[in-house]
Amino acid sequence: QVQFVESGGGLVQAGGSLRLSCVASGITIVSHEMVWYRQAPGKEREWVARVTSGGTTLYADSVKGRFTISRDNATNTVYLQMTSLKSEDTGVYLCNRFFIPFAWGQGAQVTVSS
Repeated sequence: QVQFVESGGGLVQAGGSLRLSCVASGITIVSHEMVWYRQAPGKEREWVARVTSGGTTLYADSVKGRFTISRDNATNTVYLQMTSLKSEDTGVYLCNRFFIPFAWGQGAQVTVSS
């Protein structure tokens, strides 16, 4: 059974930073393109950062230059370093496989106050 456990969210002021973690079990993340999604209130889920099995990283225009995705293959963990946070970054952050996602975890709530 594949599971993702996200952590590291919280309340932060605009301009601040947070680091999210996603521990995966039941899969080996290095074999998959992994992605961080954001679910903002009243909006559709959108991907914000991806890392391919080859290590290439891709970012949504809205977070480019501010967010960094990385992974630790030894611990099967995907990270999202977020800097220069804005109020529009508020939402629940979830990780999953990019193509044909597995069951969703609970996500990490990020709230950015302006």
